[in-house]
Amino acid sequence: MPKWLKRTILTIVSVIVLLFVVAVGLLLYYNIPSNGAGMAAKAVCSATFVAGRDNGQDVFAEDVLPASPAFKAISTNVNQQEKSVTGKFLGMFERRASLLPDRGCVLDEPPDPAAQPYVPPPPNPAPWPQGDAALAQNQWPAGVNAERLQQVVEQAFVGAGDPNAANARGVAIVQDGKLLARKEAAGFPEGTALHGWSMTKTVAGMLAFKKFQEMGLEVKTPVVDAFPPGRAPEWVAEWRKDDRAKITIADLMYMKAGLDLPEGYEPWDPVVQMLNGEPNMAGWAANHKLVHPPGTYFEYSSAVANILAQVAQGQFADNREYWSYPYRELFDKIGADSATLETDTFGTWVGSSYLWAGVADWARLGQVMLDDGRWKGEQVLPAEWLRLAATPGLPEGDGAGYGAQTWIPANPVGGECKGTPGLPEDTLMMEGHWGQVVAMIPSKRAVIVRLGWTTTSGQFNGCQFIADAAGALGK
Repeated sequence: MPKWLKRTILTIVSVIVLLFVVAVGLLLYYNIPSNGAGMAAKAVCSATFVAGRDNGQDVFAEDVLPASPAFKAISTNVNQQEKSVTGKFLGMFERRASLLPDRGCVLDEPPDPAAQPYVPPPPNPAPWPQGDAALAQNQWPAGVNAERLQQVVEQAFVGAGDPNAANARGVAIVQDGKLLARKEAAGFPEGTALHGWSMTKTVAGMLAFKKFQEMGLEVKTPVVDAFPPGRAPEWVAEWRKDDRAKITIADLMYMKAGLDLPEGYEPWDPVVQMLNGEPNMAGWAANHKLVHPPGTYFEYSSAVANILAQVAQGQFADNREYWSYPYRELFDKIGADSATLETDTFGTWVGSSYLWAGVADWARLGQVMLDDGRWKGEQVLPAEWLRLAATPGLPEGDGAGYGAQTWIPANPVGGECKGTPGLPEDTLMMEGHWGQVVAMIPSKRAVIVRLGWTTTSGQFNGCQFIADAAGALGK
């Protein structure tokens, strides 16, 4: 063999080895094998035991693999007896998620035999909200364009079950406190809990605000001064040493904390590390430095929402009381029996991302917010919450399209849907990753819900869906 050919082959082999070493180094540097195994274990555990879907392998194929081809390197094992799921990356990097009482599925916690998996109940034929049944068309409010509304609902399910299409899983339309239409995709029986992703922020924000009101805390209170004696987490002492001491509860609610916590969902992004690699998500987030003066700059951040959840945690005497609070103070009172708000390993609500509920229960959550916290004559949530949610955090820029843990999508200055014809300007919206939407429209007295698993960009336009559904409703 000629020397030049030997040298060429040696060079090529050296480059290949170097690239392999660099690739492995980057995978380990960004904790991708461990985080990937954790994400798969958590997703399958929650879908199986929290959502009530009992076929673990189907869950992996339907919920995990569509997110990225890289998940083919991961295997999961469902332990029905322990109510836990183990994920392994190439058979080496192992993580486990376990179902825990009042906490959903939690990474890196041992199984608890007291945990009870959610089982969707038989269909309740009573009209919503007493049951989950939609009204017959002849009972719909005057002015509803029935044909158009039915078309909107049917169109929403084009491509359902196809991970490359819009892949809707549930839709509900409410007006005047009456459920006009409700539909679930094939394979998702009535009552199956669906993952709301970032819609969790709005509900966790409601719960946090309710507790703050009970404790006499105003939202203008600096976070460092918000904790009862002995309940402040360790990071509070660090915040007191610099301008983070100026961050208020309101700054957290309106995403104006100014911390260096950009949003992103690639495997190397901080949000992925937080959700899959950090046992104390809020503590990890709080250790980031300021990049903007508090209260002056809007930047949407899941990490900030989790700090807010930990501020709420500090208001409780113990974690058991904190974990049960969403159920006894909200979900149980409005009949949202399928709802589960999950925690991280540390025990803090994952207020950014981990609320599950059936489509009819997401409608209940939207309705109680639309009615300014009232449910069947009881003030379940403080009336002030709706005003805070509808108040833009900033007069200009994207912050004008965001209220307290809630989007204001039609805001003419910063609303993400401001160019969508037919979208009522007073629309408020919970919004989550992969096409989750709960819109509350006071002028229409309406709640519009859509949940799905839309992993392919461009397959679902939430702004247009809300506008189309609202356009079919009477005034």
